[in-house]
Amino acid sequence: MPAKTTRSSNMRYLHVISSMDPHGGGPAEGVRQLCLAGTRKGHDVEVATLDPPDAPWASQNPFPMHQLGPTRLGTYMYAPRLLPWLRENLPRFDAVIVNGLWQYHGLAVWRATRQSGTPCFVFIHGMLDPWFRHEYPLKHLKKWLYWPWADYRLLRDASGVLFTCEEERLQARQSFSLYRAREIVVSYGTPGPPVDDPAAQREAFLAGFPQLRDRRFLLFLGRIHPKKGCDLLLKAYAQVAARDPGLLLVIAGPDPDNLQQGLLASVPDLDPARIVWTGMLTGDAKWGAFRTAEAFVLPSHQENFGIAVAEALACGTPVLISNKVNIWREIQAGGAGLVAADTLAGTKDLLWRWIELGSDGRAAFARRAEAVFHAHFHIDRAAQNLLDILQANARRRSPPQAQLAT
Repeated sequence: MPAKTTRSSNMRYLHVISSMDPHGGGPAEGVRQLCLAGTRKGHDVEVATLDPPDAPWASQNPFPMHQLGPTRLGTYMYAPRLLPWLRENLPRFDAVIVNGLWQYHGLAVWRATRQSGTPCFVFIHGMLDPWFRHEYPLKHLKKWLYWPWADYRLLRDASGVLFTCEEERLQARQSFSLYRAREIVVSYGTPGPPVDDPAAQREAFLAGFPQLRDRRFLLFLGRIHPKKGCDLLLKAYAQVAARDPGLLLVIAGPDPDNLQQGLLASVPDLDPARIVWTGMLTGDAKWGAFRTAEAFVLPSHQENFGIAVAEALACGTPVLISNKVNIWREIQAGGAGLVAADTLAGTKDLLWRWIELGSDGRAAFARRAEAVFHAHFHIDRAAQNLLDILQANARRRSPPQAQLAT
């Protein structure tokens, strides 16, 4: 078994996540950015995933990745190679961070750390939000059957359970009556766009969608998924579109469940020429979409953080979000966007208020957006916050002082 590394100011820590597929949404991108930031600070960071060994995105990351698939049992993603690998390798690390719940990697880490004694932390990533209990009651029942002997024990025994904002921490207590965790609210964020050439990023986007050149548009960027409120956005836009004939709607992101046609059918009176569907955007084209948009829109029913919200702010783009995006208080207080309920009436109100602001009012929101990003959501702040927690724990080899909820 590998020898335990000598502790110093440099940390060696491991992130464990079910997949680093960039199509999977925010958690994978969040882990990637935390790893990059930790590496820049001189720490040794590795990632273990349940992805198959030939998954193409491994080569896209400069830090070591261990792809321990293939998996069985569908979305639970049982990987026979994971637990033996953890038992052999955890002694190399000062800490291990589990990202997400309800899949095999959490149970495997819990079992392995009972043997190795490696401090374990858990990023919830919004997966204890009570919205899932109300929206998917049958799935919640299955989770209840799994909870007592797996993820409950993982959280109970973890050195820290990490929440990206106070709202997420409070909501997590509402999902299961059996709940015990050392709760820690940590910073979270993104580095923002590359600083090379904003004009080139805009051009990279507009070259792919020339019909948007010199046009005003609102941008939705994320997975096409029921929890994101795409249906609310389309219906609300249909109701206010006549008020501002020059304002288009761009919907960007992967559509794994082929929801586009059904969403379009829900707004038969809306001119389809006023909606541009781009598919998933990456690299300069993604940043160009943020920079070119008049505002970013996310009427989500559940969002523990919202990486895309922070990315929009980093580009100086105001955000129109629901109060189920858990960072809404910071955005509202900083005057970087508008907030409303995750209902059709609330989403219509968001769009209506934005239109009624006029060009001067909208410009004032844009001027405040980047300042709010740097004050709250830059990745360097998040990475240092996480490292402070890990280093304090590694020195003492005991759980950090934090609130113990029952």
